[in-house]
Order: sequence, then structure tokens, then C-alpha cells
Amino acid sequence: MSFNSVTFLLLLPAVVLLSAALRSRLRLQNLFLLAFSLFFYGYWDWRFLLLMMATIGVDYSVALRIAASASPVARRRWLLLSLVSNLGLLGTFKYYDFFAASLSALLARMGVQASLPMLNLILPIGISFYTFQSLSYTLDVYWKRMEPVRRLSDFALFVSFFPHLVAGPIMLARDFIPQLERPKRPTAAQVREGAYLVLYGLFLKIAVGDAAAGIVDSSLADTESGWIAVLSGAFAFSLQIYGDFAGYSNIARGCAKLLGVELMVNFANPYTSTSITEFWRRWHISLSTWLRDYLYVPLGGNRLGFRRACLNLMIVMLLGGLWHGARWTFVVWGGLHGLYLVIHKLMLRRGEPPVSGPAVRVLKGLGIFVLVSLTWIFFRVQDLGDALSHFRSLATLRPGGNWSPDSLLHLAVVFAFVLPFEMMSRFSRGWDLAPLRWPWWLRGPLYAFLVWSVFGGIGGQHNFIYFQF
Repeated sequence: MSFNSVTFLLLLPAVVLLSAALRSRLRLQNLFLLAFSLFFYGYWDWRFLLLMMATIGVDYSVALRIAASASPVARRRWLLLSLVSNLGLLGTFKYYDFFAASLSALLARMGVQASLPMLNLILPIGISFYTFQSLSYTLDVYWKRMEPVRRLSDFALFVSFFPHLVAGPIMLARDFIPQLERPKRPTAAQVREGAYLVLYGLFLKIAVGDAAAGIVDSSLADTESGWIAVLSGAFAFSLQIYGDFAGYSNIARGCAKLLGVELMVNFANPYTSTSITEFWRRWHISLSTWLRDYLYVPLGGNRLGFRRACLNLMIVMLLGGLWHGARWTFVVWGGLHGLYLVIHKLMLRRGEPPVSGPAVRVLKGLGIFVLVSLTWIFFRVQDLGDALSHFRSLATLRPGGNWSPDSLLHLAVVFAFVLPFEMMSRFSRGWDLAPLRWPWWLRGPLYAFLVWSVFGGIGGQHNFIYFQF
């Protein structure tokens, strides 16, 4: 079930009302939300539930065993079981065919004919998100950052809570579980904020993301596209993936608020960043935080010297790229961002001049936007050959391709939709909910515009991009 489907939007008010009616009976309220979350996920394919329930069962049991074990060796063994279970499932369903095909191709180039068997498994929706979320729980229990959850149903709700289940934000158990241990009574402020976030999230998805999708498809589908088509496709994909993913995150936060639950902010105006480091502090914040806390810091972080910190950054970004999908283009995309971060780290070490004045900020912001947009090409295309063809087009200013002045005008209109919100919220207190503080004569037209923008796109054919991860 998708957030932009008619079915979900019809069911959501009933779920909110029933949850509110059970606010004085905590156990029933949690069980009801768990039941709907399982229904929400199983709506795509009930078989996906089996894998998620296996993950829940293993990590729930492992965390109890870790907490009950006094022996460091026993604790490490139980943690290893969680790591093998989670990463084994993720590796089998998401990466086995990719690495098997890559190894077969490498052996063939070496003159060895070895065709490894392919599994051709269907990738369960959201497996990367709930795997990371569940794995962080066992690591937190192992590191004694939190006590294990005693009720299996509460832990199952933490993993499967429908707003963040499929595409995040990736919540940490120590932030989420305490909210399950008290009745969820949404305040009037949460209801207003939740309704606005759902509406604005649908606007980002439909009026920005889906509107840019057609330009992306026509501009980047042809590997012989001219340089103008490639540029317009790259900029359009920047808007598409932002509208799509930030839209999903806003809807997720809004749905959770309507139920009296708070999820973390996942996007904070990333395209207004003036450095690549700032961009990654503002883009997909929950994944960046997870990679920092559970990979970068355990690898040594900044504690082992400058060179080791740069190496750790590259490792984290390469694995972060691979987390997005089993393609070499994702690895290159992550590696490039790792390289950008290392270069910025070097600049800071040598005394990068501070950002001063609005003109300098605008120029730096434009430079980061262009750099990120061009790197998105590797994220969007299916293989490295296609990406290199697009960059050759840019380097040689190759003419032609599927583009037209109308498509550029369309792109400008889509950009004009989102830019005012980005700029206003960037410099506002409580930036993401700033319009709720406007006077009624400004809020009314805004709400009417948002409703009008999304009305025709409800139930559209464009799935959320991050469903594939």
C-alpha cells in the first residue's frame, strides 16, 4: 500500500480515529497499530511479512540473550547471530545475484568460464530500512545504550510501524520505544502539524517529484542525448528524487504525528547547502546518522588521525552507495560523494575561507547543487556505460537528444514550485512547519493551492523511488 494511493488515504482517518479511541488502553492501542502495520506491509505481498517477522523474532530474542549474558564472549556470539541473520538476509535477497554476475564476468575476462547460479529473488520492499533499524537495536543493547524490550509486540511495532516501515526515516529504538510505553494521545498541535505535513508531502511527491519524472525519463533514457538534454535530465532528477523522498518522509512524519508519535526530520533543505558536508547533514539525515553511529565511529571515526578519518569516510560512503542498490553505478555514486567529502575535509584542514555575504553563499549553493545534480546521473542510470555516455555528451557539448524548450520551461515551473518553500523554511524558526504560523489570509490560499496541486495526482502510477531500496 502506498501513501499516494486512494486506498491508504481513505483508511488513514479510520486508523487515526480508532487509535485515538484506544488511547486509554495502551496494550490494545499498540496491538491495533501493529495489526494495521502488518496489513499495510502485507498488502503488497504477504510473503514479505515472513522475512520481516523472522528479523523481528531473531533480534528480539538475541537482545534478551545479550542482556542476560555476563560473559563478553557469549554477548559477542549472540551479537554475531544478529549480524549474520540480518546481513545474510539482506545479502541474499539484494546482493547475491549482483556479486555472482560480477564474479562470473570477472572470471570470464580471465579466461575462466564459470557460470554461477542466479537466485532471481524478488526484493522485498523496504528490507534495507527495517534491517538497519532492527540491527541498530541489537547493537544498542550490546553497547548497553538501552535495556532490551520485554514485549515482543512492542518490538514488532517498532520495526513495522507503518509510517516509517517502507522508506524511513530509520528510527533508533532508544528514541522510539519510549513512545510505545505510554498512551499515544495526539495533541491539537500534533494534529495540525500532521495534517499539514501529509498535505505538503503529497505536494512534493505529486507536484514536484512526479512532474519532474517525465523530463528525467525522456532526457536520460537515450544514451546519445545531447548535452542540454543531459543537463536538464540531471537537474530534473535532483527535483524528482527530492520531491519523491522528502515527500515520503513528510507524509511519514505527518501520519505519525496524527497518531501521537514523533519521527525524526529526514530532510532539512539540502539544496540550500553551501558545502558537500552540509549537504550530507541535511540529506537523508536518518541514514547519515545511522552510518555515522554504527559504521564510521566503530571504524575509528576521527580518533585515529586524519588519514584514517578520510579512509573511514570513503568506506562509509562506498557502503552507503551499495546500500541503495546492487549496481556498480550506486558504488560509483557513493565513492564520488566520499571523494567530495574527503576533498572538503582537506580544504577545511588547510583553512577554507568562511562563507561571507549573500552573493558568495548563492554561488557556493549553486555550485553544490550542480555538483550533486551531475553525480545523480550515476544514481539514476542502470549501468556505467550509460553514465559515461552522458558525461561524454557534456564534455563534448554533443547536440541533439530528447529535449525541447517546453521541457525546460516545465522544469523551471517545477523548480519555482519548491524554491519558495525551501528558502522560506531555511531561514524560519521551526522551518518545516513555518506556514502554520502564518496569518489565516496567507494560510488559506496556501492550503487551497496545495490541495489543488495534488488532487489530480492521487493514485498516480509513479511509485516512490525509495521503494526499490
